[in-house]
Amino acid sequence: MAVTLAACGSSSGGGASSGDQPVQGGTLKLLGSSDVDHLDTASAYYTASYTLVRAFTRQLFSYPATTDTTAANTPVADLASELPTKDNGGISADGKTYTIHLRTGVKWNTTPARDVTAQDAVLGLKRLCNPVSPVGAPGYYENTIVGMTAYCDGFAKVPGTASAIAAYVNGHDISGVRATDDHTLVFTLTQPASDFVNILAMPFASPVPKEYLNYVPDDATFRQHTISDGPYQIVKYKANQEIDLDRNPAWDQSTDPLRHQYVDHITVTMGQDAGPVQQQIQAGTADLEWDTVVPTANIPALQAAKDDRLGLYPALDTNPYLLFNLQSPTSNSALKNVKVRQAIEYAIDKVAIGQVYGGPAVNTPLGQVIPPGNVGYQQFDPYATADSKGDPGKCKQMLADAGYPNGITIKDVYRNAGNHPAVAQAVQADLKKCGITDKLIPVNQGDYYGKYLNSPDAARRGVWDITEPGWVPDWYGNNGRAIIEPLFDGRHYGPNSVDYGDYDNPAVNALIDKALSAPDQDTAATYWHQADEQIMNDAAIVPFQTQKTALFRSSRVHNAIFWPFAQAYDVTQIWLQP
Repeated sequence: MAVTLAACGSSSGGGASSGDQPVQGGTLKLLGSSDVDHLDTASAYYTASYTLVRAFTRQLFSYPATTDTTAANTPVADLASELPTKDNGGISADGKTYTIHLRTGVKWNTTPARDVTAQDAVLGLKRLCNPVSPVGAPGYYENTIVGMTAYCDGFAKVPGTASAIAAYVNGHDISGVRATDDHTLVFTLTQPASDFVNILAMPFASPVPKEYLNYVPDDATFRQHTISDGPYQIVKYKANQEIDLDRNPAWDQSTDPLRHQYVDHITVTMGQDAGPVQQQIQAGTADLEWDTVVPTANIPALQAAKDDRLGLYPALDTNPYLLFNLQSPTSNSALKNVKVRQAIEYAIDKVAIGQVYGGPAVNTPLGQVIPPGNVGYQQFDPYATADSKGDPGKCKQMLADAGYPNGITIKDVYRNAGNHPAVAQAVQADLKKCGITDKLIPVNQGDYYGKYLNSPDAARRGVWDITEPGWVPDWYGNNGRAIIEPLFDGRHYGPNSVDYGDYDNPAVNALIDKALSAPDQDTAATYWHQADEQIMNDAAIVPFQTQKTALFRSSRVHNAIFWPFAQAYDVTQIWLQP
């Protein structure tokens, strides 16, 4: 399904006209708050991380940077020489075998530079379920590729050392993934999957060099030894402070149909909140946001001034939402009680949270898991309140009926940057009206995922009880599985899983399986909607809103093209006015 992601602001950037020619050189300066979640493509699963991944890695397939909505959400060949189809022999008649050919001439920036091969693509997939920093959405691969589940089940038992991981990878194969020669890959699927190319376009599936087996995945040493096959290479990484990229001399434009190498350097400076970031971009001392967005208070004035450096882009997301830790022992395991969670569904004033992000012009209240514009969306709201402003009285009564007439005390871990503190405070105020004491725990954005949400141990110990993450679909267009499966398939819960609260309902899992094996998208959409209804009946989350992403750029930035996949401008398209 094609979706609408048209920009409300200019998308050409910096007032550039169609006749302007790109200028080579300069340093593109990104400014923001916190670090990547992961630098290793096997586990990187955060929109800011994807901005970086776009610059220094490549995938078999990826998404073009274009203002054409349909084209922007349709994967094209990247490292692959062409999209596989039944007509060109890339897809078998039964839809279960994919044969993919790689371009020649693509190089790693090793010394000396060497070709990116089909074996590197196999290695990238074999590292996904490593026991230290595994892929955040394993279901995409385990539910689709023959032998992936068995391979990953074995890998989970391996000690988390570089030598043990390398020994397992080198000694075991995924039966459904083969390199038949240096430039040919053959995949065998468990069943036809019309979105398999989208799955391979995820950065998770990036080919990786054999040198990565020398390190524990994504540890501090690994982060100092990244290897690039993209237009830029990381030359400096300082955790929570700075990431610097320079041109990759091994990259050749003739082998890359999607990216460019206009600027000489890209710098990411961390440690500043959205307000100072905005000030510096407007002053011209920085160029783009890294992991922040335009502060809410700035949007009306920028719109009134018709400042074409402001861009508002529908994300078709659920962001933020309230998540429950279903493992928590806090308050006698109160959050395991579905009646308690259903009571909290009524507590939240979603309009007030929308005001934190700029009000109704930028945000629309949401009452379900699947947002508008995504496969499976059918509007419903099982916990509707008047004007979406909450009903604390009903919440309080339902909490008493659930056995908690005196309320409960819980812990809310939240990110200490951007709009997140204001959201946490709004939730705290709403819960107080319901009789719930919500203790706020601020953490930095880098730790938020790695040390809290992605950690089953932290969940089991009740380090947190509720939190307010957000979810941008992993891709658009044919994206039925890009919301329900990663967030709510309990069979894949574990380290780095984005089923953060350990929600697991066999009925939902069965609906996921039916959707994935459906003969067509319309049938699949029916099952995704049914899963949405069941998840909301279980009150696994409290949806707040779907919003637009507000971005700003300096006056010297040209060709700033919004890339929906990362909810940011594609840094490989930008050139700078001298």
